[in-house]
Amino acid sequence: MKKILVPTDFSKPSEYASKLASKLAEKANSEVHLLHMVELPTGIIDMGSGTNFSIPESMLYIRKVRDRLIDYKQQFFSRNEIVKHAIRFQNPYDGICDYAKKHNVDLIIMGAKGHTNLEEILIGSNTEKIVRNSEIPVIATKENGENFDPKNFVFASSFKPEKNQAFERFLEFASNFDSKIHLLKVNTPQKFENTQETNQRIKNFIKKYDLKNYSINVYNDSSIEKGILNFSNKINADIIALATHGRSGLSHIFNGSITRHLSKKSIKPMLTFKI
Repeated sequence: MKKILVPTDFSKPSEYASKLASKLAEKANSEVHLLHMVELPTGIIDMGSGTNFSIPESMLYIRKVRDRLIDYKQQFFSRNEIVKHAIRFQNPYDGICDYAKKHNVDLIIMGAKGHTNLEEILIGSNTEKIVRNSEIPVIATKENGENFDPKNFVFASSFKPEKNQAFERFLEFASNFDSKIHLLKVNTPQKFENTQETNQRIKNFIKKYDLKNYSINVYNDSSIEKGILNFSNKINADIIALATHGRSGLSHIFNGSITRHLSKKSIKPMLTFKI
């Protein structure tokens, strides 16, 4: 977690993400990259086309955006050692992905909004697109991260072999904190598995890792999403980590629209890893 990218549109969800990023960066001694995307009107791009948007007006607009971004940086990242800011003139999704790749970012933190589904998020549907396509881990949050002090992480999974890469990336993230890791497998009536079999599968899954502070949990509920939410609330989880398939996006992290159901509630930050 050497470099954290925080896209912002100056909204309340962006503020929540910025507060969380500041806390994480302070804990892990990370470099923060604060990014604001501007989709310019055609008149700015093509100054000679006879549009009403003049060069002085466009320069004034850009200068105001820059000043606002500098103020924003002072407001939310004054305690962080290295904070870089940038303005990019591109559509948000492409701009965020290009910037993250160019600067070798390790983690993207974005604000989420809405109470109906996780696709209703910062800058339209771009967070969902980034989670679906980004090789970089992404945290989506709609909770004020000002007092973030992680004690409990949940890694919810089926613990099949294809999840190993996501788990290893999760452990890299978790190594920055002195937190307990709660390994969670949710049992449902439709896909029931006895506790002994599940416990053994999780033990086999983690046996090559040197885990110290962790717990193995098999939680029974009517659906996977309810099980994740209820268990996470029960232990007061600080972050819920999930693996997502790029081809299916957030709405099919497991075999259903789990994040859509989860996000109907006020949930903790969600950390996703593409597999």
